[in-house]
Parts: sequence; C-alpha cells; structure tokens
Amino acid sequence: MSTIFISPSRYVQGVGEMNNIGTYAETYGKKALCLISNGGYRRQGAQIEESFAKSNAEVVFDYFNGECSRNEINRLVSVVKEARCGVVIGVGGGKIFDTAKAVAHFVSTPVIVCPTIASTDAPCSALSVIYSDAGVFEEYLFLPSNPNLVLMDVGIIAASPVRLTVSGMGDAMATYFEARACYQSGATTCAGGKVGVAALGIAKLCYDTLMSDGVKAKTALEAHAYTASVERIIEANTLLSGIGFESGGLAGAHAIHNGLTVLEECHPMQHGEKVNFGTLTQLVLENIPQDELVDILDWMIAVGLPVTLGELGITDTSREHLMPVAEAACAENDTLRNMPVEVNPEIVYNAILAADAYGRAALGGE
Repeated sequence: MSTIFISPSRYVQGVGEMNNIGTYAETYGKKALCLISNGGYRRQGAQIEESFAKSNAEVVFDYFNGECSRNEINRLVSVVKEARCGVVIGVGGGKIFDTAKAVAHFVSTPVIVCPTIASTDAPCSALSVIYSDAGVFEEYLFLPSNPNLVLMDVGIIAASPVRLTVSGMGDAMATYFEARACYQSGATTCAGGKVGVAALGIAKLCYDTLMSDGVKAKTALEAHAYTASVERIIEANTLLSGIGFESGGLAGAHAIHNGLTVLEECHPMQHGEKVNFGTLTQLVLENIPQDELVDILDWMIAVGLPVTLGELGITDTSREHLMPVAEAACAENDTLRNMPVEVNPEIVYNAILAADAYGRAALGGE
C-alpha cells in the first residue's frame, strides 16, 4: 500500500481575512451559495455582503438546519442547482463545513470553508461526517478532494466563546495518538494510504503545540486578548490537526466519540469534548505508561476539557446504559479496528469505565 498525503489547496490565516471573501470567491465562480446559520448571518452577514459588493461575484445565502444529514445535503443540492451557483461557501462551525463540502461534491463545484470558530479539525479535510436528523452518527463520507480554500479570520475566531476553542484543542489532541496507532497497526488512513513520516510529524507537532501553548492560549482568550499562543492554537486546531488526522488516520478516540452519540444526554456536548474523552479511553486501551497518562490528564484538566462521564452529562454508568456506546464504537464501518491492540465491545466498555475512574481520580474525586 502506498503512502498518501493530502491537504487543502490553500490555507489563509490572518486578522480581517473575512473582508476578502468576495475577492477569493470570484476566482472560483461568479455566483456563490453561502451556507451559514441564522446567528452567523447576524454576526458576519453584512461583512460578507460588503466584501462581495466590492468583487465581481454575487452571493446567495441559505441557512443551515443544524445537522449534516443526508436530508440537509439533498435540500441544499437543490438550492445550488436552482440558483445556478458556481461555488459553495460554508461559514461557521464543523457541521456547516461538512455539509458545504458534501454539497459542493454532489454538484461538482469548488468549496470555500470559512471557520468562525476553531472547534474542530473539519475545515481542511476531504471528509464529511454524516449524522441522522436527530444527531446520531451514521457514516463518514469520503470526498475526492480537499477544500479549495480554507479562510481563517483570526479576529473573528478569537472573539468566539472560549469553550469552542478549548473543544478544538480536545479534537486536536486526538490527532497524534490516532496517527501513532494507525502507524503502528499499518492501518489505511482517511486519505486511502499508509501513514507517512510527514503526516506523523505534523501530528506530533500538533501535540507539541497543544502542550506548549494550550493553557496560555486559553488564559489569553479568557482575558479577550489575542496573542501568539492564540494564533498557534488556532493553527494547531485547524491546519495541523486537519492534515494530521486525514493523512495520519483515525482510530480509537473518534470511534469512542461516535459511540457516545447514541446517548441523548451527550448531544449538548461539543464534538471535541466527546473526542477528548475518547482519547483518554484510547490511551487506556493502549495501556500507556502512568507518567504519560498523568501528564496528559493534567493538561486536559488545565484547559478545561471533560475527563469523566459525569462531565459529559452521563449520570447512569450501568452496563446496560454504557454497553451500547461500546458496541457502536466497535461498528464495522468505524475506525476502532485501526487500533494496534485487540478491541471488542467488552474491552471497550471496561476501558470507558477505567478512563472515567482515572479522570475522577485526577480531579480529586477519589
């Protein structure tokens, strides 16, 4: 099997870049569908319209229904065809990006991704995570190419709720451990090949950046300050993690996240918050050394990520309640099979319980 490395065609990160969205869009098409939430339009709509007014392109807005589901994708495919749009733009968070990427794929147009938060590694990938209309994970939709442009306006992202950037750190923290697992097991990555040294190196850089700058960035953001650490974390959450997970592969952390989506009480939690507990569970499955586990737990707690089932809203920890999580995580179409250790629902169930116990102990609960 070959080593494969993929990435977006262009990644732009800087303060005020949303002011240039119209100029960027006109290089891909003369009419753009901009997928955005109602709240996102209230915050950035006028800025986007002003940018397009200065360009040679036209913009049409449509409002996201809340889930990257087959029904929502099909609805928007019809909108793009009827409006005859030549480019699709997703402005907002992860599920909007994934929807925009899927829609652009099905109508064969370029796609521009404009995050207003740094909460996931979705922007850079050739992948859409498909959920049911009720928010339960269904499948990964692998796309033939990465976004044409990822545009990160640091000023907008730095002004977003701190919890969302912290959630992005949780999503990004999984990158190295999942890439390492895939490298060890020889698994096929999301890019369709083996893990190469470039992807593994980027994943490790993502981890190192999180460990060195994560707490500093959170402190700065809480003070409404934009610093070098904030910019490094935005890049780690988005570019390093995006390239790292896609060309490095997914394993236990995201499979556990997908299992957690079967519990309704977890639905209010952010993607990266659930992935973070998935990372902790994966490390239990791998039986990493105690000192490494302590260092990672200390970091997770310091930045404010959940390390227990209770912090995810799960109060019923009975076997009957948690076994469906383990069974869903072990689904044939998921990525737990990429682990370099034996896994089955019984093993995963016990790892979840142990991860919760380690988290509670680190918090001083036991």
